[in-house]
Amino acid sequence: MKNIYSVGQVNRYVKNMFTQDFVLQKVYVKGEVSNCKYHPSGHIYFSLKDETGVLSCVMFAGQRRGLAFRMKNGDKVVAGGSVDVYERDGRYQLYAREITLEGAGALYERFLALKEELEEMGMFAQEYKQPIPHFIHRLGIVTAPAGAAVQDIRNISLRRNPYLQIILYPALVQGEGAADSIVQGIRMLDQAGVDVIIVGRGGGSIEDLWAFNEEKVARAIFECNTPVISAVGHETDFTIADFVADMRAPTPSAAAELAVDDFRQIIRNCQDYQDRLQRSMQNKLDILRAYLKQYQMKMDYLSPATRLRDNRQRLVDLEEELRGAMKEKIKTDRHTLSLYLERYKGLSPLNKLNQGYSFVTDREGKAVTSTSQVQKGEFLEISVTDGVIEAEVVNSRKENWNI
Repeated sequence: MKNIYSVGQVNRYVKNMFTQDFVLQKVYVKGEVSNCKYHPSGHIYFSLKDETGVLSCVMFAGQRRGLAFRMKNGDKVVAGGSVDVYERDGRYQLYAREITLEGAGALYERFLALKEELEEMGMFAQEYKQPIPHFIHRLGIVTAPAGAAVQDIRNISLRRNPYLQIILYPALVQGEGAADSIVQGIRMLDQAGVDVIIVGRGGGSIEDLWAFNEEKVARAIFECNTPVISAVGHETDFTIADFVADMRAPTPSAAAELAVDDFRQIIRNCQDYQDRLQRSMQNKLDILRAYLKQYQMKMDYLSPATRLRDNRQRLVDLEEELRGAMKEKIKTDRHTLSLYLERYKGLSPLNKLNQGYSFVTDREGKAVTSTSQVQKGEFLEISVTDGVIEAEVVNSRKENWNI
């Protein structure tokens, strides 16, 4: 009976065979680059070809540190990685982890060996990194005097801070004696007392940049008391100097921006801080003035002078009330008195006398109110309004006036 397998089963079986092959897990392949494409995700898809065939390759974004130059069609390279099967398409390809230009392989091996050695010695450790100071006054540069790198650094630095002092050490950056020249420049600027040193150059091949991979340069940077920024090549270029330096800049221009604070931005920040401080102080003063006004009002209220003034005013008010009450009382009493006077006026003997009545008394001054009180011939006194009349009783008779 025939065994029938699915496409996926066959692809998995072949993939398993590739995975178990030790040789294919770490293999180096040389050839000419073709169909090179940089994907937006950071992956690189390309093919290696020679006169006998073509091999599909891919370098994922996470492995890009293993590529020290920008690869293009036609480059002769050596790609190291593993060969495996891509199950979906059923094809095998090289998954590259490192790529070097053909002929630079030996240098790259030296680079990796020195990198591993210095890393084991702790020269890349973060605890040895010095912070880059802010607001520097003197900037040291170790690079070629005629290259584009020094012009980029100078232009950007002076644009960011026109008061900056720049000290250039004209060093050889490639060829024989370049490493010694770079070391000498680092040590001289360190002794000159600059605030930050930028060590770098423009881009190039691994051979062009090799001076910055020398151990003596790495040790000079590590032993430097002044913070060092490494700015060698382009963003994809990595050298030993980058790992040892206190900070790595992807380009010389970026190094200038990292080393030199923007003077105009500092002025703007200071102005902003001043404005914020003034607003804060004004708000604080307004609040304190409000508190002071409240305290003054409270002190005025609690002040003995204020209380005395208030009491005086209260006395004045009470006096006015008392005067008003007394006037009202006198007015009322006068009215009542006038009523009594009118009432008593009607009872007054004088008023009766004025109406024609008289008051009769005997010699002893007793009032005579009845005929029975007098005798014939008795003398009486008759009081009228303007005097007294003496009279003698001639006769008397009784009358009933109630009829």
